[in-house]
Amino acid sequence: MGQPIDRQASEELAKLLKAVADPARLRILAFLRSEPQCSACVADITEAVGLSQPTVSHHLRRPAQAGIVEGHKQGYWTWYSLKRTRLAELGSVLT
Repeated sequence: MGQPIDRQASEELAKLLKAVADPARLRILAFLRSEPQCSACVADITEAVGLSQPTVSHHLRRPAQAGIVEGHKQGYWTWYSLKRTRLAELGSVLT
């Protein structure tokens, strides 16, 4: 059985959970995870999850703020990559 978590750790975990606690965000993150190098441009994400580009960008904002994904401009598009270490942190607390 795991150890109880302290207040700071529970607040950080809550931040991570809020960042993924949306069906659209979960689909986006699952798509990124399925891609080579866990990275894709907004156009590819939009096509894969069936949401508009502004909606995808909106839903990526919270995971980016929580450090779960990071974005970088490459030409016209923004590319987003999963930060696997942050996802591993989330999984390790829950198991």
